[in-house]
Amino acid sequence: MPASKRFLPPEAVKRVQRLELRARHIVEGFLSGAHRSPYFGQSVEFVQHRQYVPGDDVRHVDWKVWARQDRLVIKQYEEDTNLRCALLIDSSESMSYGGKGQTKFDYACTLAACLALLVLRQQDAVGSVLFDNKIRSRVPLRTSQRHLTDIVVSLENTQPAQKTNLDSVFRDVVQTFPRRGLMVLISDLLGAEDSSLRGVDTLRRAGHDVMVLHVLDDDELDFPFADPTRFEGLETSDHLTCNPRALREGYLQALERFLDHVRRACAASKSDYLLVRTSDAPDAVLAKLLSDRMHTVRR
Repeated sequence: MPASKRFLPPEAVKRVQRLELRARHIVEGFLSGAHRSPYFGQSVEFVQHRQYVPGDDVRHVDWKVWARQDRLVIKQYEEDTNLRCALLIDSSESMSYGGKGQTKFDYACTLAACLALLVLRQQDAVGSVLFDNKIRSRVPLRTSQRHLTDIVVSLENTQPAQKTNLDSVFRDVVQTFPRRGLMVLISDLLGAEDSSLRGVDTLRRAGHDVMVLHVLDDDELDFPFADPTRFEGLETSDHLTCNPRALREGYLQALERFLDHVRRACAASKSDYLLVRTSDAPDAVLAKLLSDRMHTVRR
């Protein structure tokens, strides 16, 4: 199946492209666009006055204030700027699990490709990073519509492998993308929970806006197994043969503790979080996520 149709289902693209992605936090960019910047420039939206100091450009003096109050002040404005969005896709071994013909990695790539298309349609900049215990592939930030092909090819050429280590990976990401922007993490967060959450906090402390799409398979969330089953670790050599019915209650309790810990950690770092099932329609997931964020922006 062509990469474009594998990760960009036409029926999903048709609806996804109508959505608008906006960063909730103030972002920094390099072009004039539709997102707020933390820097003052010469746009149309006036923000405030500040006292004139020697060396200021006299063209920015508010002469009306000088005429009324006999004091020199400078007019400051808030410039609009494009979003800089980096898609961080987990390609560790645990992402290769899939109970119904689609792995978590396939699903994560579909979400990433749809988001890339969405950002580029807004004429914003998007790039991608695929990682396990280190960065395996990176595509720089670009605004060209043709850039979508580069991202999809990078996704297509990557296969899940190795263990997860978001702590070290995200330190590298911060150096790769030093200017503030939107970081979208798509991961199952399995195998290295604490380091993964430290990595999220590393991005927030660097000033980035962070969205966490926590992708899990239905089997992992519902544990539907009934017959004697051999469970094998994807990122370890451990295995367990057992009657899953005897484990189900304890497993679901442990899962809820894990999910609660992740939710609390994301909330503490002021990162957006959404738990996603691989059976969820990708466009429905994006619609919910972006609708919630746009509501926050307006509020």
